[in-house]
Amino acid sequence: MALTKDTKTTIITSHKVHDKDTGSPEVQIALITEKITKLSDHLKKHKKDKHSTRGLLQIVNKRRRLLNFLMKKDEARHLALVTKLDLKK
Repeated sequence: MALTKDTKTTIITSHKVHDKDTGSPEVQIALITEKITKLSDHLKKHKKDKHSTRGLLQIVNKRRRLLNFLMKKDEARHLALVTKLDLKK
C-alpha cells in the first residue's frame, strides 16, 4: 500500500511551490490524500482489517491538521489546494 517512487515524484512535481520543494504543506497533503485513496480501496476489499482502519483514521487526522495549519497560514493557498484535490470543506 506504500506509494511507488514514480507516483511520489509525479505528485511532488504537480504540487510543489518552488523547484526544490518536497516538504511544503501542499505536497504533504497531496501525498497523504493519495495514501488515503489507496488505503480506502484496500479497506473496501478487506472490511474486517481493523489495523488498517485505525491507520486510515490516523492519516485522515494528520491531513486535517495540515489543512488547518495551511488555512491559518495562507487561506488562498488552502482554498486552491482544496479545489485542486477535490476535497470537502
